[in-house]
Amino acid sequence: MKNVARDPRVAVAIADPTAPARYWAARGIVASSTTQGAEEHIDKLAHKYLGRPYPQFGGQQQERVLLTISVETLHTPRR
Repeated sequence: MKNVARDPRVAVAIADPTAPARYWAARGIVASSTTQGAEEHIDKLAHKYLGRPYPQFGGQQQERVLLTISVETLHTPRR
């Protein structure tokens, strides 16, 4: 969180695993952040994509944070 507090600019890229040339990339500014609901959110994603609870890769003492991004540019593959 120190990095985001210092510089709220962020970029997120998502690739299609079946077609790596197909991707989406968003750049913007962190509009808000919260820890409220973050653990439930990662667990929900783990159930969706792994079929089980979040495996706690970094150990139990992690603090999860949800960031809301105000997107300034959105890149998609050209067809």
